[in-house]
Amino acid sequence: MSMLGIKWKLHGTGKSIKPGHVVAPDERLAWPLTIGVGMQHVVAMFGATFLVPIITGMPPATTLLFSGIGTLLFLVITKGRVPSYLGSSFAFIAPIMASQQQFGVAGALGGVVMAGAALALVGAIVQKFGAEWINRLMPPIVTGAIVALIGLNLAPAAKQNFDAAPITAVITLATIILVSVLFRGIVGRLSILVGVVVGYLVAMIRGEVSYDKMDAAAWVGLPQFQTPEFHLGVLGLFVPVVLVLVAENIGHVKSVAAMTGQNLDGVSGRALMADGAATVLAGFGGGSGTTTYAENIGVMAATKVYSTAAYWVAGIFAILLSFSPKFGELIATVPAGVLGGAATMLYGMIGILGVKIWVQNKVNFANPVNLTTAAVALIIGIADYTWTIGELTFTGIALGSAAALVIYHGMKAIAKARGTVAEPETDPVPVSGGPKRAPKKR
Repeated sequence: MSMLGIKWKLHGTGKSIKPGHVVAPDERLAWPLTIGVGMQHVVAMFGATFLVPIITGMPPATTLLFSGIGTLLFLVITKGRVPSYLGSSFAFIAPIMASQQQFGVAGALGGVVMAGAALALVGAIVQKFGAEWINRLMPPIVTGAIVALIGLNLAPAAKQNFDAAPITAVITLATIILVSVLFRGIVGRLSILVGVVVGYLVAMIRGEVSYDKMDAAAWVGLPQFQTPEFHLGVLGLFVPVVLVLVAENIGHVKSVAAMTGQNLDGVSGRALMADGAATVLAGFGGGSGTTTYAENIGVMAATKVYSTAAYWVAGIFAILLSFSPKFGELIATVPAGVLGGAATMLYGMIGILGVKIWVQNKVNFANPVNLTTAAVALIIGIADYTWTIGELTFTGIALGSAAALVIYHGMKAIAKARGTVAEPETDPVPVSGGPKRAPKKR
């Protein structure tokens, strides 16, 4: 049982948490409380996990099923040491939408499978040799640029949905903005979900919602499954996603380690392999690719409960919920205006996450290598440059990601050989206390 990570010690009496203490991953509270925390995790992941299939036109119930299964698989592979929910990754939105236009849903699913397999392979290498080589390959300037351009590349898609119903979109966006500053705790963290609910009610009043498919759906039944097709042409679309997922997973493991006071470096590779395996499984069944969820880190920080038992509850509940076709069709009724308002915030947040990586790592833009890497990569990604070679088509995300890697390492090698760059790559940490003042003469 301990090898599977499903053997938990009771934390104290199981009814409370002392100030300054946390419930560790291998501990749990009493089961009623654990179930309650698990339900909070379902609520936290709910809005974001469903937004991806709604935006990409994939079955929401199928995505929910594989997110639940993927979460349980993640917990088993990491031996219960890394508490995490695997929800739909926003990094997959752009490549899925682009590949659907040329190869259909099946072709997009093939890209998801390939991305998952590549991620699992990277995880195996990390588990064998450590993660330091990733930090050298993708320093913060490169990682930040790739994350930023993926979010900003989606701006036209957000505008298209926004234009479909501007009034509904504006109300949705305004609600998201207000809720994030009006409320604290879990409500404030779920501002996007609250905004979608309010926007949906507005859309209902304005007659923008159709329930025909939901009325025809059964209450209980299997989700809609679909098998993938594999095309070499989607490879360039999905490779950059792997780089983002690697950064997200390693960042998640480090965040959990910092919050729990445990050294989790030894399971970083397992976390990557688990997410890769979950993504492969989802792609083979018709679901979207997965990633570790920051939304659920917020729940852990608020509750001080890092028990993986709560994530078993969340995963199982998500699986059960996915077996209601009527519920899945209800989620699919979210109209374009609501999506446009939410996507305006959501895609912008993805872009700003890239900037956040630069800020947190004190990237120095006085260094021409850093400045050029970010500048060129962002423009290629935002403008969606395209390069076609035979059957292969590389779009802005792939070309921008490649540009970030090639420009950074190429310029750095040339500058080192010529000795032409004197500026450091990161801003120096200021010495505490500042310079000492000379004593005043009396």
